Amino acid sequence: KMTQQMRDLQLAQARKPPGPSSPNAAKRLYRNLSGKFRVNYTSFDEGSLVGRGEKEKLRKSYLFQSNAALFEAVELQDLDRVQELLKHYSPEELDLNTPNSEGLLPLDIAIMTNNAPIARALLQAGAKESPHFMSLESRSLHLSTLVREAEQRVNELMAQVVNEAPNADCSEKEKQLKAWEWRFRLYKRMKAGFEHARVPDAPSSVHLSVASSSSLQVTFWEPLSVNSAVVTKYKVEWSCSPTFSPLLGEAVIDKLKDLHFTIQGLVSGTVYHVRVSAYNMKGWGPPQASTPPFAIPSNWREYDGRAPRRRGQAEALDHLLGQVKTVHQHCICHEPCKNQPQSRKHSVSKSLKHLFHPGSKFLKTLKRGLYLTAIFYKDDNILVTHEDQIPVVEIDDTYSCLLMQDFLWFTKVSCMWDEILWLRQCVTVSQSSCSCILQTRFKMLLAISQMQGLLGIQDLGQVFFEPIKDKQGNILIVTLKEVKTNQTFESVRWVPICKLQTSRKSVSSPEEPTALDTLLISVQDKLAYHQRSSHALSPGLYLGYLKLCSAVDQIRVLVPERLPNILCHVKIRSNPNISREEWEWLQKMASTEEPVPTEPEADTSQNPLFQELQVAIKELMTLVNIPLQEAKDFRLYSQEVLDFGDQVSFLLLLPPSDDVCTAPGQNNPYTPRSGFLTLPLQIFELGEER
Repeated sequence: KMTQQMRDLQLAQARKPPGPSSPNAAKRLYRNLSGKFRVNYTSFDEGSLVGRGEKEKLRKSYLFQSNAALFEAVELQDLDRVQELLKHYSPEELDLNTPNSEGLLPLDIAIMTNNAPIARALLQAGAKESPHFMSLESRSLHLSTLVREAEQRVNELMAQVVNEAPNADCSEKEKQLKAWEWRFRLYKRMKAGFEHARVPDAPSSVHLSVASSSSLQVTFWEPLSVNSAVVTKYKVEWSCSPTFSPLLGEAVIDKLKDLHFTIQGLVSGTVYHVRVSAYNMKGWGPPQASTPPFAIPSNWREYDGRAPRRRGQAEALDHLLGQVKTVHQHCICHEPCKNQPQSRKHSVSKSLKHLFHPGSKFLKTLKRGLYLTAIFYKDDNILVTHEDQIPVVEIDDTYSCLLMQDFLWFTKVSCMWDEILWLRQCVTVSQSSCSCILQTRFKMLLAISQMQGLLGIQDLGQVFFEPIKDKQGNILIVTLKEVKTNQTFESVRWVPICKLQTSRKSVSSPEEPTALDTLLISVQDKLAYHQRSSHALSPGLYLGYLKLCSAVDQIRVLVPERLPNILCHVKIRSNPNISREEWEWLQKMASTEEPVPTEPEADTSQNPLFQELQVAIKELMTLVNIPLQEAKDFRLYSQEVLDFGDQVSFLLLLPPSDDVCTAPGQNNPYTPRSGFLTLPLQIFELGEER
């Protein structure tokens, strides 16, 4: 029999009385929660409450109801109700790991009734087993006590109902009797579930891979049979010995949303063996050894001791920029205007007056020239002037043919929005040479300053990869920026994009739209491009395809529309690291000039990377519409692995050397399917850096 001391301990730790004691009561409670209690308590009219104490009391009342409803939903094995409660309440609000007066947690009830779907939902929400059950004996004793006391209570109520005359008290006793009969059956089912359960089998599979020069990644899968009890945690063990004696370390994983674990702090070049075992309420099952049976922490750079390509580059560039600024501190552009020639002084003063004069404002129409427009958007709204126009300023009204070099220079300036004043001063110094290129670029800087001043913001965003041109001789350079906060702008306001598109009156014909009309028609496509170009890849190792095409004044690179800041690619695996052994194999394959692996070979069938590359190459060839037989002439770039931070790395697949870059007029027999575009190489490099 449960001792009085244990019962007192349980009651002291329980923060709530037992929930509804019958299925009907549970349904009524859940209906209440589905209505008025489901909304957050802070949404109620707090003005009617007197003081913080009453607010807190009301809050606790709602949370009490949600906790009781969770217990009853688990007892009734109602998965939909459990998921609904877990969705609308946090684990803390539900008191997910606080035992009730019977010393049970929701997870205890789910696993002892062998309800795997509810148990998994609770485990993913962070549920734990009751700390009372430190041994099999204590759990068995506790269940036996609950069954016996429930049976005793049923017998007592049955005797009272039989012996008493029909009245109001008798009707209440009959309700209590039905509730206790239901609870008696629940406890018997839990006790039978515990008695019939066995320890789980070993995990069905354990995969071991090299995560870095000091870590290994372990991925495992659930046992094929859990022996009538839900697995609630796993144990990962590692050792330098195949017998696991001595054991170097172990880790218990009780967060089961993702079944993987990274072993950190290992010694590079050392052999490690790993195994994993599963646990349920009956204890730990047998361990499952990993495949492969051991692994050696390493990284491909250890093959020749190569340092990371980008190590120190950002610091070096910052230092170089600082040196350039220091040199320009005492140049003529920072001296008073009286030291400059009179004609130049008048020209610069006129430009500055035009910039800050109250008459400086956004343009409504375009007149054959070069212009800058800035698109700021938030959700489905776009920033417009008070005349419901997209902000546009003039760069040069005599410039009707934008050179690609000038446009690419502008895109580089977009990386230094905060330095426009300094850049403008520096370009002013060289203006005495009367270079048309410098004149144009100085006007670009003036237009940027004007746009920044009119909007009251420095960062104008990312430059769209190509300007918009029309047959009237107008050219629009477009910048895009998403606003995620309630930022304040000057001289502008927000309007829905659809409203702007329907309300604007076009001044051009559909056959020959102006650059502004073209921008308005395609604005959503440009916003989609901007959003996609800021997406990041999920961690992993990727196979990229490098394909270039040249024109008279630029080289363009093939990229996917869904992720235009990355080369065409497919994912090889989730582990981004290439181990030293894998890199040695790739070097050996490259040195023998073997074709890329597209068909299985007997001597490499046990090489996981070889098999992963086979699958990835076939998928990539299908993606870019190249027949698989053509892949025999392709090559893997073997000089380095392209690392993008610690979580993403690339292997490059190259066409034959004569086909890497398609020349002007050269036909490409294998045109990629829809979903691709070509970007100027410099634009792609800037997007990659962002």
